[in-house]
Amino acid sequence: MAGRLLSLDDYRPLVGDPVVDRIRDKARPLWGLHVTHVNSTYYGGGVATLLSSLTLLMNDVGIKTGWRVIQGSPDFFSVTKKFHNALQGGNVNLSPRKKQIYEDTVYENAVRNHLDHDVVVIHDPQPLPLVGHYRKRGPWIWRCHVDLTSPHPELWAYLIPFIERYDAVIVSMPEYRQELTTPQVVIPPAIDAFAVQNRELSPEEVEERLAHYGIPTDLPLVVQISRFDPWKDPQGVIEAFKLVREEVPATLVLLGNVATDDPEGEEVYRLLLDQREERIIILSRQDGALVNALQRRAAVVLQKSLREGFGLTVAEAMWKGTPVVGGKVGGIRHQIVDGVNGFLVSSVEEAAGRMVELLRDDDLRREMGTKARDTVREQFLMTGLLERYLDLFTAFEPNFRLRDMGN
Repeated sequence: MAGRLLSLDDYRPLVGDPVVDRIRDKARPLWGLHVTHVNSTYYGGGVATLLSSLTLLMNDVGIKTGWRVIQGSPDFFSVTKKFHNALQGGNVNLSPRKKQIYEDTVYENAVRNHLDHDVVVIHDPQPLPLVGHYRKRGPWIWRCHVDLTSPHPELWAYLIPFIERYDAVIVSMPEYRQELTTPQVVIPPAIDAFAVQNRELSPEEVEERLAHYGIPTDLPLVVQISRFDPWKDPQGVIEAFKLVREEVPATLVLLGNVATDDPEGEEVYRLLLDQREERIIILSRQDGALVNALQRRAAVVLQKSLREGFGLTVAEAMWKGTPVVGGKVGGIRHQIVDGVNGFLVSSVEEAAGRMVELLRDDDLRREMGTKARDTVREQFLMTGLLERYLDLFTAFEPNFRLRDMGN
């Protein structure tokens, strides 16, 4: 017997009847629209997490929505990881061989996938060139999840001809907009309150999950949850924690996973393992319930990123009423109001100082945690993301031109 799927009506107790009814009214003229999303992995990282819920909700409101995942060799994903890093300001040697691997692999995927949908949404740089291999039936949208504040100039110049074949580009933050002929729309990501990593857990369920992995709870927990990626600064997290424990006893848990489209992750994880101690726990697990339990049980959650397109793990922790100390970068700055619902930091020392402040002040943790949950309810739940997509689909004219959406 099939299990019950996520429904928009599940959100009524969280966002209210008027919001849910408004979204269903907006979806009614779009009933039967055939949409597909394309990305590069079914699990690991925020994009897969987001799509697993968004595609179900789109189907629930009457939009026939699919989800395709492109395939590629390790060489392909090595190239696209370098592109990902360079889009966020890193360096890349854009050799003819890298371009050939990239374009040939995407073409192979174009042959295998027949994208004749009414709307096609392509996520991030990995499948970007697909748009050149089809005769469009409707709008094609490129959804870029990475921080485009300062993309590598040569790589960006190479990608622009692909990007400008699209009918719209979605970015997460206003400052990520670039000089393009294609219209750009700002849509921040969101979390699913009913996903395994976010659903309500009893104290007993929390303790059971932590005990299963041997995570001690006799001291306050400091937690960072993210892919094993240098941009997430796991080394900086460990250095900050070592400063913290000179003043306040605590346990650090650094939980990550290795996404199938991120060949760097395994290497970063192996290097971190050398720094494990009794009170520095480093785990690589794909366990949403463990993520949930850690974020609920933590005294402080860190997201000390050096670059961050948005940072869904920040919103996830905030939803659980846990204060977050986050890097003052990218989308984290749009979730955390410094000193109100969390803290923004720019150095190891600053991160350590804010953690000590929170660990020593129970009232401050509770106050910030309450405000953090309210922020997510108002701005970063999946209902808001769904509604923005509906508005975008509705805004297209019959010739695929996008009307002004006020972005």
